[in-house]
Amino acid sequence: MKDINQVILDAQKKLNDKFKYANVHQVPKIEKVVIHRGLSEALTNSAVLEKTFELFYAITGQKPVFTKAKKSISNFKLREGQVVGCKVTLRSKKMNNFLSNLLYLSLPKIRDFRGISKRGCDQFGNFSFGIKDDSIFPESNTELDRLRGMDITICTTSKSKEELLFLLESMGLPFKAN
Repeated sequence: MKDINQVILDAQKKLNDKFKYANVHQVPKIEKVVIHRGLSEALTNSAVLEKTFELFYAITGQKPVFTKAKKSISNFKLREGQVVGCKVTLRSKKMNNFLSNLLYLSLPKIRDFRGISKRGCDQFGNFSFGIKDDSIFPESNTELDRLRGMDITICTTSKSKEELLFLLESMGLPFKAN
């Protein structure tokens, strides 16, 4: 398996060569990775909270945080303060370990994988995509009652979509061919 730190440094060198930054600090960097799962079924099945907590802890090595509803919405039978999601924010070494596992172990395990869509970019330098099946991670339990996905957001310091996509492509994130 490749050293992710070296892969990131090589990607930043390629960025600097392509965009000709005046200062080294202008080269975009990955700041953090956020992993999130919405838990709407937690209102009826509280075991989902525990399974998600254990899965996120196993995958990332960091304690996840439960997100709670800010407002009550009667149509959704939702009350203020109820748990509606679970998330983990990774930085530094844990972020690099997770990216390494994602790029080199987990994504290649997806059956009929054609790449990630490039439409997940926003104007703030973030790239988001979803994974439909969490069993692609080696740390996940094989005793799943049903498939659940998760959202992964990679936050960078890039100023444009072109910089962001070039950085992620240079790192080896597999994008769909258009």
